[in-house]
Amino acid sequence: MGSFQQEESGSPLVIDVCLETCESLRSSIASQASSDQSNTPRHDSFTLEQIDVLTGFWRRRALFLKYRSRIQKQQQSKDSVFFRDGVRRIDFVLSYVDDKDGERKQERRRVFEANLVKVGLELEIEDKSESDDRKTYFVKIHAPWEVLATYADVLKIKVPFKANDIPDNSEMPMNWLSTPFRLPEPIMQPEPDFFTAPFNKSKSDFFLIEDRDKFFLPSTRNRIVYYILSRCSYIRDECGERDKKGIKRLLNNSTYTAAFPLHDSRYWTKSKDVNCDSDRYNLYKYWAGFFSFFKEQPLNLIRKYYGEKIGLYFAWLGFYTEMLFFAAVVGTLCFVYGVLTYDDNEWSKEICSDEIGGNIVMCPLCDKKCGFWKLNTTCNSSWQSHLFDNVGTVFFAIFMGIWVTLFLEFWKRRQARLEYEWDLVDFEEEQQQLQLRPEYETKCNSRKLNRITQEMEPYLPITSKCARICLSGATVLLWISLIIACIIGVIAYRLAVYAAFASIMKDSPTSNLEVVGPYITPQLATSVTASCINFVIIMILNLMYERNKLTVKMFLFQFVNYYSSCFYVAFFKGKFVGYPGDYAYMFGKWSKLRNEECDPGGCLIELTTQLVIVMTGKQVWGNIQEALVPWLMNWWASRKARSYPESLYSRWEQDHDLQGFGQLGLFYEYLEMVIQFGFITLFVASFPLAPLLALFNNIIEIRVDAWKLTTQFRRPVAAKAHCIGAWEEILNGMAVLSVVTNAFIVAFTSDMIPRLVYMYAYQPEGEMNMKGYINNSLSVFNISEIPLPNRYRDYRNPPGHENQYSHTMQFWHILAAKLAFIIIMEHVVFLVKYFVAWMIPDVPSDVKARVKRERYLVQEYLHNYEVENCKNISCAVRKDISVTTYLNVLLFQCQTYSEK
Repeated sequence: MGSFQQEESGSPLVIDVCLETCESLRSSIASQASSDQSNTPRHDSFTLEQIDVLTGFWRRRALFLKYRSRIQKQQQSKDSVFFRDGVRRIDFVLSYVDDKDGERKQERRRVFEANLVKVGLELEIEDKSESDDRKTYFVKIHAPWEVLATYADVLKIKVPFKANDIPDNSEMPMNWLSTPFRLPEPIMQPEPDFFTAPFNKSKSDFFLIEDRDKFFLPSTRNRIVYYILSRCSYIRDECGERDKKGIKRLLNNSTYTAAFPLHDSRYWTKSKDVNCDSDRYNLYKYWAGFFSFFKEQPLNLIRKYYGEKIGLYFAWLGFYTEMLFFAAVVGTLCFVYGVLTYDDNEWSKEICSDEIGGNIVMCPLCDKKCGFWKLNTTCNSSWQSHLFDNVGTVFFAIFMGIWVTLFLEFWKRRQARLEYEWDLVDFEEEQQQLQLRPEYETKCNSRKLNRITQEMEPYLPITSKCARICLSGATVLLWISLIIACIIGVIAYRLAVYAAFASIMKDSPTSNLEVVGPYITPQLATSVTASCINFVIIMILNLMYERNKLTVKMFLFQFVNYYSSCFYVAFFKGKFVGYPGDYAYMFGKWSKLRNEECDPGGCLIELTTQLVIVMTGKQVWGNIQEALVPWLMNWWASRKARSYPESLYSRWEQDHDLQGFGQLGLFYEYLEMVIQFGFITLFVASFPLAPLLALFNNIIEIRVDAWKLTTQFRRPVAAKAHCIGAWEEILNGMAVLSVVTNAFIVAFTSDMIPRLVYMYAYQPEGEMNMKGYINNSLSVFNISEIPLPNRYRDYRNPPGHENQYSHTMQFWHILAAKLAFIIIMEHVVFLVKYFVAWMIPDVPSDVKARVKRERYLVQEYLHNYEVENCKNISCAVRKDISVTTYLNVLLFQCQTYSEK
C-alpha cells in the first residue's frame, strides 16, 4: 500500500516493490482460491470487517493492474509499431470519439469490429484515458499469418520464390560521372531481387518464407487489411442491407474519425526498436530534404514504403523533370539568340526612328476616347517582341514537337522496366477481376454471368449508365459555360479598360516615372491587369469545381479554365477587327465595345505576357499552398508532439493528428503537372523560357511533395498501379494538339510569315533584308481633318483604288504562305513523331527477355514442386492399392498441372 500511496503522490514506482506487491497479490489470490475450494460451508453473509478486507483487496488489485499497464506503455518504445505484447505488428489503426448521443455509432462499431474478429483480425483498444485529448479511442488491428495468407491468395499478390539469377548488364559507360548524384546502395535497393509468383496458400512451402512475420512487407499488410475493412459489414446479417459496409461509409458518417496505417518511425530520428524499420527516416534524410535536389530519387524505397501507385507518380515526375532539362537548354539558347540579334532587328529600328515611325500617324484603337497616335510610341513593345518572335521561335516549335514524342516514348520504356521490377506486368487483369471497388459493388443491384469466369458479377444496366452519362455531361456543359462566360467578361473588361487607359495616358503621364515609365503603354497596362484578373478567376473557379473527381472531366474543366484566355489572345485577338469606317464590335455597334487590335509589334508579346502571369502565378501559388497549408494544419500537432513527454505521446496518436495524402492528393498532383505540361507544349512558341521555369518549379515540386508526404501526412494505404492511368492518354492527346497550336501560333500570331513573304517577294530593291517592311505592312486611310494619311495594321488597297479598302494580293500571298507553313510543319513534325515512335519500342528487349525468363521459371519450378509432392505422396500410399492404379492417378495429376 505504501508503493501505491507513492504513486498517487507523484513519486516513481520501484520495480522491486512492484514485484513484491505482485507476489503478495498472487499469494492472496491463491489463498482465496484455496478457501473457496475448502469443504467448509460457505456463508451467504459477511461481516463488515470481511467486506472491508475484500473490497480493499480488489481495489488494490485494480489499481495495480492499471499502473502495470501504464508501466508497460512507458517501457515500450514510442516508435514501436507493435501491440503491447511487443510481438504482434499494428497493421492498421482506427480512431473514434465516443459521443454522448452516439448509440447508433456504438452499435455500428460493435458489429463492425465483431465482424473483423470473425474474419480473423486481432484487435487491441487503447482507452480514451490514455489519449492526449482524453476523448479519442484507438483500435489497433493486427492481421495474423492465416489472414494474410488467405487474402494474399485471393488478391494474387506476388511474392518471391527464387533469387534472381539473371546478370545485370545495365552498367553505363563512364558511370563514375554520376557519382555525385547517387545515393547509398542500401537506400536505392532496400530489398534483394527475386523472381516472384502469385501467392498460393496451399503451396506456401514453395515460396521463400524464412520468417512469417516479415514475409509480407508492411505496405502489403496494410493493403490487405484495408481490403478487408472496405468490405466488412457494420449491420447485422438479418437486416439484409447489402450496402451497409466498408470503412469509407463509417468515416463519412463519423462512426470513426480516422483510419490509417502507421509510419514505421519518427521522420527526424531512427527507431529505437530493433524490430522496427526506419524507412521513413531514410526517406526524410535522403529524399525529402531540399538540398538533395540534385540527387536521384530512391524509387524502390518509395515503392516499398508507400506502394506502387505513389512510386510511379514520383518516377514519372522525376523522368519528366529530367527531360525538361533538355527542353530548357534549347529554349534558353533560342532566347539568347533573340538577345544577340537584338541590334539586327530592322523593323524595330524603323518603328523607333523619328523619320519613319515618328511620321506615321495611326488610327485610333478605340472609339471616342482614343486619339491618333504616332507609330514610334510602340518602340519598346517592338523590341520586347523580337526577343521571342524570331527565327529561333520556328526552330523551337519544331523541336518541342519532337521533344514531346521522345518524352512519351522514353517514358513508356521506363514504365515498362518499372512494371517488371515492381511485379506489375500482369496486374491490370488481376485488378479488374479481383478488386472491384466496394462502392461499385453496392450500387450494382443487378448481376450477370461472366462468360469467361462463369461467375455472377455485378453490373450496371444500360439505362442507369445512360442516366449517369447524361447527368455528367450536363454538369460538364454547365461548368464550361460558366468558364466561357467569365472569359467573355474578361474580354469585355479589356475592351472597356483599354479606352480608359488610352484616355488617361494620352499625355504620357507615366513617362515621368523612372525606369518603368517609358515601358507602360495602354496595351501593356490592359494586358497585365486583364491577365491578373483572369488568374484570380481561374483560382476561384478551381475552388468551385475541385470536388469533381473523374479524371477526364476534371482535366476538361482545368483545360478550359487555364488555356481559354491564351487561346483567345493567340487565335482570336486582332483577327476580326475590320477597318476604319467598318469596324467590328463585340456585341454589335450598340455595345460600343470595338474588337481589340494587335499593335504593330504583334499579339505574340501579349500572349507571352498572358502565359508568364498565369503559368508563373499558378506555380508559385501551388508551391506555397502545398508547403504552407499542410504545415499550418499540422503546426499544432507538431507543437503538441514536442510539448509532451515522449513516454506519454504515442505513435498512433501523432499519426492520427496528421492529415492524409490519399489517392485524391495524388490525383491533384498529376493534374497540376499535366496542366504545366500543357503550358510548355501548347504555347511554347510564344515563350521559349517556359520549360526553364517548369524545370525550376519541378525541382522544388519533387522535394515539397516528398517533404509533405514524409513529414506532414499520414502514411497512405499502399495501392498498386501498372501505369499512370488516364493521364497517359491525356498527355498523348496534348502532344498531338501542341503541334497544331504551335504551327498556328507561328503562322497567325507571330509576324514571322509576313516578314519572310516581304523579304523574299515584296522587297522593292530585291535585296534579302527587311528595309521598308513597316511601311509595307500598314494600310492607308484618309481623314479630311488631318493632312497626313492615317495608317492601320492590315493589307488593304488605299483610298482611290478601284477596290479601295479590300484586301491586296499580298494579303492572299501571306495567307497562302501561312497555310502552307502549317501544313508543312505539321506533316514534318508528325512524320518525325511517328518515325521516332516506330524506332523506339515501348518495352526494352532485355525486359522482354526477363519477363519470359521469369514466366518460364515459374512454370518449371511449380512443375518440379508438384512432381516432388507426388513422390512424397507415393510413400504414404496404402499397400492394397495396385501400382498401376496409383501411377495412373499420379500421371493424371501431372498432366493436369502441365495443362494448367
